[in-house]
Amino acid sequence: MASSTSLQHFAPPARTSPRREPARRRLTVMAAVTPATEAAAAGVAEERLEPRVEEREGGYWVLKEKYREGINPQEKVKLAKEPMSLVLEDGIRELAAKSMEEIDASKVHKDDIDVRLKWLGLFHRRKHQYGRFMMRLKLPNGVTTSEQTRYLASVVEGYGKDGCADVTTRQNWQIRGVTLPDVPAIMQGLGRVGLTSLQSGMDNVRNPVGNPLAGIDPHEIVDTRPYTNLLSTFVTANSRGNPAVTNLPRKWNVCVVGSHDLYEHPHINDLAYMPAMKDGRFGFNLLVGGFFSPKRCAEAVPLDAWVPSDDVIPVCKAILEAYRDLGTRGNRQKTRMMWLIDELGIEAFRSEVERRMPQQMLERASEEELVQTEWERRDYLGIHPQKQPGLSFVGLHIPVGRVQASDMFELARLADEYGSGELRLTVEQNVIIPNVDNARVEALLDEPLLKERFSPEPSLLMKGLVACTGNQFCGQAIIETKARAMKVTEEVEKRVSLGRAVRMHWTGCPNSCGQVQVADIGFMGCMTRDAEGKVCEGADIYLGGRIGSDSHLGDLHKKAVPCKDLVPVVVDILVEHFGAVRREREEDEEEQQLGGN
Repeated sequence: MASSTSLQHFAPPARTSPRREPARRRLTVMAAVTPATEAAAAGVAEERLEPRVEEREGGYWVLKEKYREGINPQEKVKLAKEPMSLVLEDGIRELAAKSMEEIDASKVHKDDIDVRLKWLGLFHRRKHQYGRFMMRLKLPNGVTTSEQTRYLASVVEGYGKDGCADVTTRQNWQIRGVTLPDVPAIMQGLGRVGLTSLQSGMDNVRNPVGNPLAGIDPHEIVDTRPYTNLLSTFVTANSRGNPAVTNLPRKWNVCVVGSHDLYEHPHINDLAYMPAMKDGRFGFNLLVGGFFSPKRCAEAVPLDAWVPSDDVIPVCKAILEAYRDLGTRGNRQKTRMMWLIDELGIEAFRSEVERRMPQQMLERASEEELVQTEWERRDYLGIHPQKQPGLSFVGLHIPVGRVQASDMFELARLADEYGSGELRLTVEQNVIIPNVDNARVEALLDEPLLKERFSPEPSLLMKGLVACTGNQFCGQAIIETKARAMKVTEEVEKRVSLGRAVRMHWTGCPNSCGQVQVADIGFMGCMTRDAEGKVCEGADIYLGGRIGSDSHLGDLHKKAVPCKDLVPVVVDILVEHFGAVRREREEDEEEQQLGGN
């Protein structure tokens, strides 16, 4: 199994010591194992494999002068001022002491709050909540404690009607309403309860996703928590900030698979660890390059590589360095890692990863994969027995992931009173309470929060409903999503009955934070015209997304449907593609049966 001691080899340099000599030695070794003939054999020009960034004093990695032509605006912001200086040089305190008027009068400070603060997990809602921020946490594997939840609830509660929180599609919390003067104190509070928001936005490694049932699932392949914790600790240097991996060309997602159910959605991650045995050793085959963007969506592809479990961090580091060093930084729509893989070719990319491994060696993929491909994905909502005798976990449906401070306080109380003081967040925006004594399950089910707000037995359409933030808070969203997703679903349920769950995802814009391409039915926000020719909010509809071992990204089914016309369109889709029965027809059949009796 992985151990925290492995991290000593990957901690970033201290800010007072650039450690330039070791960096030169490393580059010398890399050059020695990759001569011009190897680059030519891979069909890639040797000069294309020259790293485009270099390490500077303080451990920061900066784009070289020769590669700065044609770079995108975000890269220019990074060059003008190192975003991580707000953490590593305590720049956040000085910034938090300034008024919004002072900040907006300076381009540097304006870029600080609108762009650079995303390296601290802070997103200014300039368009919809001027002066307020969303704060995104790092929560490896979606595991959190009642103490952490109460602390976040207390922060949200302090902002009254402007405060709320969301469970995200990467198993973490986002809290809303935060004001800049409060940030230093909030970050100190996060540290006291073992949380961090560092490196959770912009060109960073996002929250490591794992099996939400890790350690409690009777059918799990491996407990993913040690690995996701190691990944998060490496990426953030144990919440201190790791500048070695903060200047990526774009965001980067990672997951560790521990279940046959593939709750972790490996096919949409930049790096996915797939459990596999090789020569009697446990480890992981690697998938790389999965992503969503407005211009392109791609499923992850095999790297044809296997690593033993002890090399989870070294291979992550090597892949990140290859991407950081070689990725292009022009058009933001073409800077995700898959674009680099496509440009170099999978073998050349693999070679670049291999030469960045500690021993410059990477084993080929194993044929002994442990994920069962014929597995029927299980529903984790409701009551389920754990591998620990006498205990169960209870999966709660959180409608479109939105919670208030009072909800969070109650969830924390329930985790303490009925479980072990722990909560698990899922990529479907739900919450699991583990370690509930079987003798106390019924009492938990009788709690008002479960009866009135977060049901363990939601309807077949509600249980698979996912929605991004939408234009209530997000400046990029074209349409409102969360309330509309709920309303449309409620109306559709009045018109059809279903024999199985259908997953519906909503996203407010083409960035697809709501992951519409993996849904049975996906709705992507757009502007369109109604029957009278008036401009209105609409949605492009996607069909056919699949998750699990036969994963597949959905295809565009119908463009630019006005939101006010969605209900009958969705009803037709459910009847034609998912076996739904219109309620008027169902009632007619019931009347005929009664008449026949």
